[in-house]
Amino acid sequence: MAQQTLLRRGNPLATPLVQLEILAARDADAVPEFDDALAAHGRFPLTADRVRTLQINLGKLCNQTCTHCHVDAGPDRREIMTRETMQDCLDALDRSEIATVDLTGGAPEMNPHFRWFVAEIRRRGRHVIDRCNLTILTANGYQDLSEFLAEQQVEVIASLPCYLEENCDRQRGEGVFERSIAGLRRLNQVGYAQPDSELTLHLVYNPVGPSLPPDQGELEAAYKQQLGDRFGIRFNRLYTITNMPISRFLAELLQTGRYEDYLRKLADAFNPAAIDGLMCRTVLSVDWQGRLYDCDFNQMLDLPVELTLPRHIRGFRSHDFSGRDILTGRHCYGCTAGAGSSCQGAISASPGPAR
Repeated sequence: MAQQTLLRRGNPLATPLVQLEILAARDADAVPEFDDALAAHGRFPLTADRVRTLQINLGKLCNQTCTHCHVDAGPDRREIMTRETMQDCLDALDRSEIATVDLTGGAPEMNPHFRWFVAEIRRRGRHVIDRCNLTILTANGYQDLSEFLAEQQVEVIASLPCYLEENCDRQRGEGVFERSIAGLRRLNQVGYAQPDSELTLHLVYNPVGPSLPPDQGELEAAYKQQLGDRFGIRFNRLYTITNMPISRFLAELLQTGRYEDYLRKLADAFNPAAIDGLMCRTVLSVDWQGRLYDCDFNQMLDLPVELTLPRHIRGFRSHDFSGRDILTGRHCYGCTAGAGSSCQGAISASPGPAR
C-alpha cells in the first residue's frame, strides 16, 4: 500500500502543536533542552548572522510521499504559493543584497508559477537552487524541465538516499530509484556535473532509519563509484542530512517505539563545533503563504521568527534580521549531532563527544 500523508490519514501529528507537545514532554529520562546545551558552551542565545539565503517553500504538493518527509508533502496536499506571494518575495529581493534563493517544497517544480519565478529571480542576477526529487524530471508535463533548469543555470540539489535500489525505494516509494536514475541521466545529458561545465548537481543522503549519517566524504566516494560504474552518472557533491524527529519521521519513530532512543542519540552526539555552521544563522525560511521562520524545520512546526520582527515577507528588511535571536527546541539536536547537518550537508568533520 502506498504511503499517505499524515493529513490524509487524519493523524494528529499532522498538527504542529501535537508534535511540539511530544518534543517538549518531560520524564525521568528526558533529553535536556537544546538551549541548555548551547548555554553549557557559552552559545545561548543562538543568534543569526546576516541573511545570505532566502529559502522559499513553494508548496506542499509533491508527486512522492517519502517516509522521512518533514513537510508531510504528497499528491493530496493543496497548499501552493500564489504568484502574488512570489511577487512579494521578489520585492523583498529588490530591497536586499541576498545572493541566493533556495526553492523547496514538496516538489517546488509542481507549482504552476515555478518557471516564471525562477526566470524572475535569475533576471535579478541571483543564484537559484532547486531542491529536486529527481522523479519529477520524467513525469508527464515536466519532461523538458531539465533543459529549463540548465538554461537558467539553476543549481540542482537532488535527493537520493541510497545508491542501492532496495534502500531507496523503502524510504521513497516503489520504483523511485529507477526513475531517479533516469532523472539523473537527463541532468547529465543537458550538461550538469560534466567536465568544464558550470552546471552543478549535488545529491542528498538521508539515513533510512534512526541513525546518524556516516562520514560525508567517504560516502560521497562510494556514491561516485557506484553511480559511475553502474549507470555512468556524474554529480558534484554529496550532502549528508540527519533525519529530523518531526512530521512523518516522528510518526515512524513513535510507531516503532524508537523515539526516545533516537532523540537521546541526537542529544548525546551534540557537537558544539557545528553551531557556527547552522543554516538558521544565514538562511531565512519563507512558507507558501509568505510567513517567515528561522529555518525550514521551525516552519513545519509553526514556530515563526521572534515576535519583535515582521513575520511576513512583505515586511522584510535585511537589517532587521541580522543578529536576531533564533528560536530553538529539542528538534534542533538533529542539526548539531555528529558532524552536524545543514541544507549544505555536514558542517564539521569531527563529531562532539557523547555526554
